[in-house]
Amino acid sequence: MSIKQIGQAIKNYDSILIHRHVRPDPDAYGSQAGLAELIKASFPNKTVKITGEEDPSLSFLAEMENVEDEEYSNSLVIVCDTANQSRIDDQRYQNGSMLVKIDHHPLVDEYGDIQWVNTEASSASEMIYQLYKELLDQGFVMNEKAARLLYAGIVGDTGRFLFPSTTETTLHFAAELVGYSFDRPLLYNELYKTSERLAKLKGYILQNFTVHEEGYSTFRLSAETLKKFNVTSTETSQLVGILGDIEGVLAWAFFVEEEDTIRVRLRSKGPVVNDIAANHKGGGHPLAAGAQASGWEETEQIVSELKMACLSFDKA
Repeated sequence: MSIKQIGQAIKNYDSILIHRHVRPDPDAYGSQAGLAELIKASFPNKTVKITGEEDPSLSFLAEMENVEDEEYSNSLVIVCDTANQSRIDDQRYQNGSMLVKIDHHPLVDEYGDIQWVNTEASSASEMIYQLYKELLDQGFVMNEKAARLLYAGIVGDTGRFLFPSTTETTLHFAAELVGYSFDRPLLYNELYKTSERLAKLKGYILQNFTVHEEGYSTFRLSAETLKKFNVTSTETSQLVGILGDIEGVLAWAFFVEEEDTIRVRLRSKGPVVNDIAANHKGGGHPLAAGAQASGWEETEQIVSELKMACLSFDKA
């Protein structure tokens, strides 16, 4: 079984390097750093590092570490929460002695000497906690640091347990994690605090959105708009869910203009959107996906596909 194989691989290597996807979210950080803390607590003599580009908005969870090229030699590399090899942050992941993939997204790329993909899991963080539970007999130990990170990842990817991906198992694991001594109110405050700049952009979006009769809504955030509100493309990810609260909206998309591409963020309350993303250099979950458009013309094609997805969705 993959979990037992992963446990044995962790025990076999003295050096372990853990990666996750670019443009990280709380689950990417939570699963990556949570696994690192779990291994450190279980096997204090091992060297465990996490790598990737630093995201200042998530530094309250963990800080990335410097990994030299030579450290990959004779190291186990684990990639968390990443379906596409091209989206793995720090492409040196291929340079280790052994590679493990742990992911909850629909399968895109098969990679790794060991692959554990569970699309029924709410998050990669939930999978890491499952790994811990099933490896208790192999000396794996949970502590407050790991519990805090895994809980943050689960909360982030379930939208505070509101998304359909939340299962009985998710809630059971979360209940066990909150039994560890970490500051939950502070964690929630850090996860969901909104800057004044973002709050003003949120107000602009809510004043200017449109809902089409087919049940879809789209919103363009041009480079000019981002400059006006002094908000980065990365920061806009915190606002992607707001149109989901609007009556009549089944699925929606944000188009965010970047230097050389248009970032597409797709969300849904029913219609499948990850196949739309797959048509435009992206992917993700059936109800939450991301893609790229080469220009505004391509976004019109995405709008057409989103419209068709809503029209074909059985609302009964």
